[in-house]
Amino acid sequence: MTTDTAAREDKTTTVRRPHAWIWAALAGIVSAAALLAVAEALAALVARSASPILAVGSFIVDIVPRPLKELAITLFGESDKIALLAGVGLGAAVAAAVAGVLEYRFRFVGVILLGIGGILATAAIVTRAGAGALAWLPPVIGTVAGVLVLLLAIVRLRRWVSAATAGKTDAVGTDRRQFLLFTGLTAVGAVVVGVGARVLNAATSSVAAARDALRIPSARTTVTVPEGANWEIDGLTPIITPNGDFYRVDTALTVPNVDPTTWRLSIEGMVDNPIELSFDDLVNMGLDEYGVTLTCVSNEVGGGLVGNAIWTGIPIRDVLRMAGVQGDADMVLSESVDGYTASTPLSSLTDDNLDAIFAVKMNGEPLPFEHGFPVRMVVPGLYGYVSATKWVTKLTVTRFDKDEAYWTPRGYSAEAPIKMSSRVDTPKIGSPVPAGPVVIAGMAWAQPVGVQKVEVSIDNGEWQETQLSTPINDQSWVQWKLDWTADAGTHYIAVRATDKQGNLQIQDQAPIAPDGSSGWQRTLVTVSS
Repeated sequence: MTTDTAAREDKTTTVRRPHAWIWAALAGIVSAAALLAVAEALAALVARSASPILAVGSFIVDIVPRPLKELAITLFGESDKIALLAGVGLGAAVAAAVAGVLEYRFRFVGVILLGIGGILATAAIVTRAGAGALAWLPPVIGTVAGVLVLLLAIVRLRRWVSAATAGKTDAVGTDRRQFLLFTGLTAVGAVVVGVGARVLNAATSSVAAARDALRIPSARTTVTVPEGANWEIDGLTPIITPNGDFYRVDTALTVPNVDPTTWRLSIEGMVDNPIELSFDDLVNMGLDEYGVTLTCVSNEVGGGLVGNAIWTGIPIRDVLRMAGVQGDADMVLSESVDGYTASTPLSSLTDDNLDAIFAVKMNGEPLPFEHGFPVRMVVPGLYGYVSATKWVTKLTVTRFDKDEAYWTPRGYSAEAPIKMSSRVDTPKIGSPVPAGPVVIAGMAWAQPVGVQKVEVSIDNGEWQETQLSTPINDQSWVQWKLDWTADAGTHYIAVRATDKQGNLQIQDQAPIAPDGSSGWQRTLVTVSS
């Protein structure tokens, strides 16, 4: 053996083997990224709603038990959907990494796992309400692309590992470059294509342009906010909630884009004359303005999932009258374009003294997309989950003993009148105030009868009646305030309301399920010296 030969043999024995399982996991993640990118690109072309991540996320929203839904809203508030999508993405990445490792260790096992993921995503997509005839195509083609990427990546990884095991220095460099180049370019391409497809999906939508160009007839009657209705006190919520600040809680992971020119509202079920109305048919019935406060059943005592707006719309009772409701009906099942349903007592929609409407404008402009454009329901006195259906497209007149809505089998009441409530907006917990004159202020609502008075107790002392702002109407909330001379230290402030029928706000604490939270808010205030 020559010296050169021995040197070469020594050199081959120092070749480091790659950490195959790490690179296999990366290959799995890249293959899943390719799957999603191809699916997103095709979805942008043939089926905008056929996004695997969104479909799986929506499926999870539907099957998650009620306590977990409540926990998500409590922890993340209106960011619960972002948290869910992040969780779905993380779960998909972990599963894809496992598929990559399995494919490296056991040929075709990882491919089968990735294929099962694609099948489940396809099933989630095609079973969603409103899925088009081609909704299956993006996830299927995406799955094929992901499988091919995984197979090709693992083949290159095996070559790299084999060359390193055999000590073939030159082959190791070539095979490593091929693997890294393939996975790297695929990953970059997946990000570019996937993100670009989502941007294209949004940018090419004509609905935004249709909303901007929409000319809604002027309202015949308008709501005037009376003088003294809105006090500008630091920390106090305004009487009219700006659209951008209005709470949003719904089951839609992505906001539906509904073209008002193709939107239709059907009224069917227990009616004499089933009807279908276009957007123009609806607004040409005559529009009026209404001041109505909406409250989410997930609103905790003292919480912020409540808002007040000036809505422009058409009384639902007028539309139901056109259809001819049959005498033994007692419920209306409203349905959104995304399949969500709500059960509303028929009496709440036909009462001449209750302004239940199909709203088309919010605070003077067409409904924002996230608040139901082009048409949503607004029903005073009922929690949103049984009344405030966004993107509404169908009403089925029926009975409570025949049909149930989305939330009913998930542990919520079929009928849910809003519980009278009051809260302290200022001073806030964690924000000390100086000793001396302090204004205690907050909001109160008692739909549909209105608030008669609000009382405050400081440090368990006597109840003191507060000053109320001038109400817009009985279906809107009111502000309240109390002047207080604060001494240094910590103090407890409790608040309660009484409605115009003499009913006192419920003192007993209750959770949000099955029909809304209750209790008097009691907050801790720190007063500095």
